[in-house]
Amino acid sequence: FFVFSHPVGQYNRVWIPDPEEVWKSAEIATDYIVGDKVLRLLLEDGTELDYSVNPESLPPLRNPDILVGENDLTALSYLHEPAVLHNLRIRFAESKLIYTYSGIILVAMNPYKQLPIYGDAIIHAYSGQNMGDMDPHIFAVAEEAYKQMARNNRNQSIIVSGESGAGKTVSARYAMRYFATVSKSGSNAHVEDKVLASNPITEAVGNAKTTRNDNSSRFGKYTEISFDEQNQIIGANMRTYLLEKSRVVFQSENERNYHIFYQLCASAQQSEFKHLKLGSAEEFNYTRMGGNTVIEGVNDRAEMVETQKTFTLLGFKEDFQMDVFKILAAILHLGNVQITAVGNERSSVSEDDSHLKVFCELLGLESGRVAQWLCNRKIVTSSETVVKPMTRPQAVNARDALAKKIYAHLFDFIVERINQALQFSGKQHTFIGVLDIYGFETFDVNSFEQFCINYANEKLQQQFNMHVFKLEQEEYMKEDIPWTLIDFYDNQPVIDLIEAKMGILELLDEECLLPHGTDENWLQKLYNNFVNKNPLFEKPRMSNTSFVIQHFADKVEYKCEGFLEKNRDTVYDMLVEILRASKFHLCANFFQENPAPLSPFGSMITVKSAKQVIKPNSKHFRTTVGSKFRSSLYLLMETLNATTPHYVRCIKPNDEKLPFEFDSKRIVQQLRACGVLETIRISAQSYPSRWTYIEFYSRYGILMTKQELSFSDKKEVCKAVLHRLIQDSNQYQFGKTKIFFRAGQVAYLEKLRLDKLRQSCVVIQKHIRGWLQRKKFLRERRAALIIQRYFRGQQTVRKAITAVALKEAWAAIIIQKHCRGYLVRNLYQLIRVATITIQAYTRGFLARRRYRKDCHSKVSLTGWLKQEKFTVLRFWRLEVPYQGFGRNKENHGLVEKLTSLAALRAGDVEKIQKLEAELERAAAHRRNYEEKGKRYRDAVEEKLAKLQKHNSELETQKDQIQLKLQEKTEELKEKMDNLTKQLFDDVQKEERQRMLLEKSFELKTQDYEKQIQSLKEEIKALKDEKTQLQQLVEEEHVTSDGLKAEVARLSKQAKTISEFEKEIQLLQAQKIDVEKHVQSQKREMREKMSEITKQLLESYDIEDVRSRLSMEDLEHLNEDGELWFAYEGLKKATRVLESHFQSQKECYEKEIEALNFKVVHLSQEINHLQKLFREENDINESIRLEVTRLTSENMVCDMPPPTPHKVLTVLLIIGKLEELSNQLNRSQEEEGTQRKAMEAQNEIHTKEKEKLIDKIQEMQEASDHLKKQFETESEVKSNFWQEASRLTLENRDLEEELDMKDRVIKKLQDQVKTLSKTAGKANDVHSSSGPKEYLGMLQYKREDEAKLIQNLILDLKPRGVVVNMIPGLPAHILFMCVRYADSLNDANMLKSLMNSTINGIKQVVKEHLEDFEMLSFWLSNTCHFLNCLKQYSGEEEFMKHNSPHQNKNCLNNFDLSEYRQILSDVAIRIYHQFIIIMEKNIQPIIVPGMLEYESLQGISGLKPTGFRKRSSSVDDTDAYTMTSVLQQLSYFYTTMCQNGLDPELVRQAVKQLFFLIGAVTLNSLFLRKDMCSCRKGMQIRCNISYLEEWLKDKNLQNSLAKETLEPLSQAAWLLQVKKTTDSDAKEIYERCTSLSAVQIIKILNSYTPIDDFEKRVTPSFVRKVQALLNSREDSSQLMLDTKYLFQVTFPFTPSPHALEMIQIPSSFKLGFLNRL
Repeated sequence: FFVFSHPVGQYNRVWIPDPEEVWKSAEIATDYIVGDKVLRLLLEDGTELDYSVNPESLPPLRNPDILVGENDLTALSYLHEPAVLHNLRIRFAESKLIYTYSGIILVAMNPYKQLPIYGDAIIHAYSGQNMGDMDPHIFAVAEEAYKQMARNNRNQSIIVSGESGAGKTVSARYAMRYFATVSKSGSNAHVEDKVLASNPITEAVGNAKTTRNDNSSRFGKYTEISFDEQNQIIGANMRTYLLEKSRVVFQSENERNYHIFYQLCASAQQSEFKHLKLGSAEEFNYTRMGGNTVIEGVNDRAEMVETQKTFTLLGFKEDFQMDVFKILAAILHLGNVQITAVGNERSSVSEDDSHLKVFCELLGLESGRVAQWLCNRKIVTSSETVVKPMTRPQAVNARDALAKKIYAHLFDFIVERINQALQFSGKQHTFIGVLDIYGFETFDVNSFEQFCINYANEKLQQQFNMHVFKLEQEEYMKEDIPWTLIDFYDNQPVIDLIEAKMGILELLDEECLLPHGTDENWLQKLYNNFVNKNPLFEKPRMSNTSFVIQHFADKVEYKCEGFLEKNRDTVYDMLVEILRASKFHLCANFFQENPAPLSPFGSMITVKSAKQVIKPNSKHFRTTVGSKFRSSLYLLMETLNATTPHYVRCIKPNDEKLPFEFDSKRIVQQLRACGVLETIRISAQSYPSRWTYIEFYSRYGILMTKQELSFSDKKEVCKAVLHRLIQDSNQYQFGKTKIFFRAGQVAYLEKLRLDKLRQSCVVIQKHIRGWLQRKKFLRERRAALIIQRYFRGQQTVRKAITAVALKEAWAAIIIQKHCRGYLVRNLYQLIRVATITIQAYTRGFLARRRYRKDCHSKVSLTGWLKQEKFTVLRFWRLEVPYQGFGRNKENHGLVEKLTSLAALRAGDVEKIQKLEAELERAAAHRRNYEEKGKRYRDAVEEKLAKLQKHNSELETQKDQIQLKLQEKTEELKEKMDNLTKQLFDDVQKEERQRMLLEKSFELKTQDYEKQIQSLKEEIKALKDEKTQLQQLVEEEHVTSDGLKAEVARLSKQAKTISEFEKEIQLLQAQKIDVEKHVQSQKREMREKMSEITKQLLESYDIEDVRSRLSMEDLEHLNEDGELWFAYEGLKKATRVLESHFQSQKECYEKEIEALNFKVVHLSQEINHLQKLFREENDINESIRLEVTRLTSENMVCDMPPPTPHKVLTVLLIIGKLEELSNQLNRSQEEEGTQRKAMEAQNEIHTKEKEKLIDKIQEMQEASDHLKKQFETESEVKSNFWQEASRLTLENRDLEEELDMKDRVIKKLQDQVKTLSKTAGKANDVHSSSGPKEYLGMLQYKREDEAKLIQNLILDLKPRGVVVNMIPGLPAHILFMCVRYADSLNDANMLKSLMNSTINGIKQVVKEHLEDFEMLSFWLSNTCHFLNCLKQYSGEEEFMKHNSPHQNKNCLNNFDLSEYRQILSDVAIRIYHQFIIIMEKNIQPIIVPGMLEYESLQGISGLKPTGFRKRSSSVDDTDAYTMTSVLQQLSYFYTTMCQNGLDPELVRQAVKQLFFLIGAVTLNSLFLRKDMCSCRKGMQIRCNISYLEEWLKDKNLQNSLAKETLEPLSQAAWLLQVKKTTDSDAKEIYERCTSLSAVQIIKILNSYTPIDDFEKRVTPSFVRKVQALLNSREDSSQLMLDTKYLFQVTFPFTPSPHALEMIQIPSSFKLGFLNRL
């Protein structure tokens, strides 16, 4: 058990033994004090327990919950049996994960259920991945073996072991399938399929149903898969071990014989098997012993069909298959042969036995002899031969032995033929072996088979222990960790007990040699040799027929009964001779005496065994089963030792075969037996927990102080933290790349980290709660202030309302009342007076008017009355005298009146009649007019309806035209805006460059000022130096005067004047020679200096030199006789010249850099203007065509044409071009000004050079006066000469560079002038009324066709085309050539051109299958070419988008629809390859960028990874990020757009890429449990938002790409959402519609908290969600198909470019084409 390494207090959790669950968890209720013998515990069910403890053997501690459920058991901080068991329970029972790592072992739990985790998509997901990056899987082990084989060129082996029913065969099958999938061979032999096909055959003849497993392998198998140098499968070989032959003749209850027998019986009624005379399996003794002949869910007849198919696939013909089936049928019939007892000593078989006859008929035997020797045996002695009859049991045993022997030979024969079918020609480079062998077995009754199986497991366990020990030692040595000897279990004593000299096997073989050897005698020898002598061998107390061996896994008791017989494996000689004489060739070959061939593995093994293989005794010719098994086992161990092993331990979770049921007892038993716990124990003894420095820094950065984090080296930070946190330095070790921890230290660090997090959470909560409370307090305070304000107001009011106040208030109100009444009355009186006044005047006016009217009426009436009165008076006066006369006259008048009245009446009657007639005529006319009006109204209404209908049609057309016009206007406006934006950007760019130039000028000015200041300081220093020199000269004068006096004094004393005179004469002669030599050197120097200075100092600034040379220096140079001062002056002059040359050189270099910058800028500007000019030409042409088309349409519709608006747009664009040309002219003028300034500066430099030359000459004249020279003068001259030469050469180089830049500038200026002239001409062309007409064709000759294809397709480079030309230019050129061939009506010419074009495109694509830009370019041009063929085909559906001028360019003579179909197929192939290349480029970036990279910093954390480290555990500074994904997408998008790919195709390609991103990320998420956390869901959602922003930025929202990310988005949401209640389950069911039920359950089961603050998903919640999802009918596949391709559609997009306006660039080298 584990000893506490840290103080254990209350609430710590421990494991205590339990008889049911093996281990159960408990919590410490009170603190543990060292020395306590009782530990008070609180169990999980709430009960308390006083647990007795031993201070030296305390109960093991439980790991923190955060470490539970890890992929690798070695990642657990506390490594012991209960921790391993609990981790496996969590992963298997709750998370439904069947694979777990335990160091180098893969523990595989049999789920007893089909899981969707073995498809090809899973294989491809694991291919190429590191073992620690993905969830544990058999594919991960296979990939690791394959990768190590390919990388190290070393053979590998995968050892799959486990007891029956644990899933060994399936695991081995999946490993082989993985190799076959990832290493497809290039040949057509389908070697991989043959390798996989060998499994169904060996399972049919070697597997059977047992009580533990429905498909149990009853033999061991080692399959060696061979690879070539390209790591492709070239063949395989198979070796088998210890077939369980006894199953052929005996099966226990609920077990079956080998599958092949039942398959054969199930197919007995088929015609090809009728001659075998078989029936159902219940009719044969060998197939019905187990009671149940059917396996639930297995169709034996269908399995037989599958077996026949695999036989055929391996190349086995039907004759061979039928021979095999005949032998199998013969074995079944042999088992039904009836043997009857004759007395007690004899037995017999009837020759008429039907089954005997069929047996002999099938094998070609004599039934009489077979019947005889089945019941008798021949005993050969030295003197005689005796035939001895056998009892019935003996005869039955002989029959069964014969059946077993035949089946064993058949099994070996089938394996041999499979190996022959998998043979390969050539040399094997490497191999991977897959060992599928039985695990440790112990039953109630254990016999010889279990003994051999456990012996093999002892050998494998020894090899495993040594390998684990070796790996541990290598790890420690690699990390420079002190290595201490670890005590581990060595099972060599058990192996010696079995196989050593005088061991169990040798004693067994010795007993088998004796004629009367028995099991009892052999057992007695074992007792005598080993009991009380070997502690590993025991004799049971209650039995004398068995023995016990202490194996590494457990004690096993073996029954000795049958050991000798099974070891001998003998068949009586006469039966063998009968079979050897069989007429059936296959049966006869089985029993031939020739020795067995050597295994094909023998020649491949180069490593020798540590021990000599014990050979069988040569005294007898038969090899026993035990010795053969031992030899094959040695050969197997040699093979495994020569390879790198990988271990898979299969565990059977329960004996009832229930899915995901966890039986702790059975699992612990197997874990102890398979070596998993031994691995854990070895690791736990040293430093089991290992973290890389990166992992530790990332995980425990929260525990680091500021001072520690300030270190630049993360390794030092980790060391400092650990020294502070863990005082005992023995608890950890620092390696080169990892930190090694003893058991429990990681748990302690996790506790510290959790405490720190909790403390931080408390601080955060404190501040948040404080902020909330302060916010609440301020809100309440404001409310209280408001309440107080109103309350105080009310109080003030109440205090103000008193009796006096009320009286004053009433008095004020009364005063106000009277005052207001007075005011109102005054106002009323004023209004009343005004009203009365108005009324008075109004009434007066009305009265006067009425009076005047009355007066006038009265006057008129008075006059009338007077007149009437006068008339009456007059009448009465005349009436009396004339009364009679009056009456007669009155009568006469009346008569006249009557007569006139009658006449009038007659006239009136006549008039009335006329009027009536006229009225009738008028009525008739009216009726006629009404009828005419009605008809006219109807006609008018009809015309009006027609006009209204016509008007509505015109309105519709008008709306359509206006809509089109609006769209065109918006498009042109958008283009105009883009152009304006580009111009504005260019202006801004120029402004920025101008500012940069100004800034650089300012910097230069500052530099110059600094130089002037330094020169001033230097002049000051020179003046000081001059003063010092003057002082020295005065001192020298004084000294010289003293010396002269001394010379005068000494000359008087000289006695040897004659000798001095001779020496003087000699010196004078030498002086003359020296002076001549000096004069000649001066002349040469003067000539050379004159030549040099002419070339050297043309740009010299004489004034600058004068400013630097002081007057004293010049005087030194001009003085005669003062050689020293002259020399010093010359040196100063030389230094001044050197400094000036250096400054002049730097100025020139700066000027050249500035000119270079200007040249680059001008070239960029010219390219940009050229591009703008071409775009404007295209826009102008499209505007002109659109205006023409719309004008014609509007004239037809009698609509006002929109020409002025379009013309205005054109004029605006032309104006922009003019502005561009003006800008070019201005830039030319600026360049001219700069040029003039440079020329003026050069002139100044020339003048300065001339002045400098004059100065040099003066210096030379001054040097003529130097009379004396000393030896250093020549050195000065040579230095000056070298420096002058160097500066001259540098000056020449600078002048050459200036000339070159001048030429470049002149060339660029010429280009600008040409471009401006071209722009002007283009404007003139657009504005002129009669432009030159082209036909839109390109004339070429037949012999130039190959050159056309070569230059335009095969040799064309995309980058030179897409930058400066219109999209699809090659396609337009090709179509213009097609038009020319069509215009000639030359079918052969057109056919040849089309075929050459298509073949050229195919060829260029084939040559550049991996070049994304080339594929994009030719996909674009193929689509453009296809669209041109459609657009100008003459078909109405394509012509409706053309302008009238474009319709004139349609093909006239040929229908190219077949070629369009071919081109469409070519485009589809290019598109698919185009998509493949994009996916190939982006796929390696997806998982690191989308899943592993932390876009949101600070919310993630690493957990322990155990033995298998993630690839991200190393420093990932160069790892891919989300930015890498976006950059790759942008590169794809930019390339596609530059190549002119149709926007719809771009959208389809982007959709395909987004689907791949989502599918790959989601598939990786399914296979990485460590990524299924809430924080990772946030990261994924953030990354998805980046992708959505990218779509928005590229205006691709309508590409449906976002929808392809919906499954990934829902998975991210599922990781983040709460997963507790029923409502949560319902929400998951409703929201996750894009995920299948399998995927949802997988994510929920894989959900892994990163910290203790996150909670695990409970199994009950998963069951709730699963119950809701059961109603769904979706796919059962877990992985998304990343190879899925959406259907591509090529949209028809008519070209806007007029063919007659297209020009061919000279870079295409198509000068042989002529525009017509």
